[in-house]
Amino acid sequence: MKLNLKIWRQKDESSKGHLEDFSIDELNEDMALLELLDLLNEKLSVQGRPTIEFDHDCREGICGQCSLVINGNVHGPGSHYTTCQTHLRSFNDGDTLVIEPFRAAAFKVIKDLKVDRRGMDRIIQAGGYVSAFTGRAPEANSIPIHHDEAEKAFDSAACIGCGACVAVCKNSSAALFLSAKVSHLVKLPQGKLERAERVVAMVNTHDEMGFGSCTNTGACSIVCPQEIPLVDIARMNYEYNRSKILTDR
Repeated sequence: MKLNLKIWRQKDESSKGHLEDFSIDELNEDMALLELLDLLNEKLSVQGRPTIEFDHDCREGICGQCSLVINGNVHGPGSHYTTCQTHLRSFNDGDTLVIEPFRAAAFKVIKDLKVDRRGMDRIIQAGGYVSAFTGRAPEANSIPIHHDEAEKAFDSAACIGCGACVAVCKNSSAALFLSAKVSHLVKLPQGKLERAERVVAMVNTHDEMGFGSCTNTGACSIVCPQEIPLVDIARMNYEYNRSKILTDR
């Protein structure tokens, strides 16, 4: 199998980027896309040429680091999976793949395909925690939680923070990511203590980091690897309005 590649190369945030052409053959259709980049980097290294910088970690669709745009599609040609779960069998022999970093005002390019996603970390730091007494661990069953409520919380907590929702949004909004972090805590009794302060702090940080407002198109949920539901955004808006009403009294 042979593929032609057009890969985004950029020295740093202040440099002008460009697409660089590569051609690579003797590929196996069962290879993952990141393995293709590994193979290409091996060849570039042997040739004494600069290798391609890209983010990755677990390569199991869990960490959310492998954030790429393939032929204009966030993470790849399908829906609800990450770049590392994209295999070459998704393409045809002789195809041309255009590989770019996530495009968003809040995601500055560090180098090549690596982007700075610390803005998402700042959102979590602003309120993605709960207060707990230190010392001896409490009995696990001391706070009864209905199974259905626990499952709903887990559904929101499944967000891996990959940033696909931001990259696909016309306004580069992180509303789906933000709402998942707000929702999974507010659904549990342990998250009630900071309920009012949390949502306001996280929404304010979201805006300060350069993320845009929600477009209401639902594209974020379509590309989300964990299928975070759009209803979480509605819940976040409810929590925000509730908090503002309570604090304005």
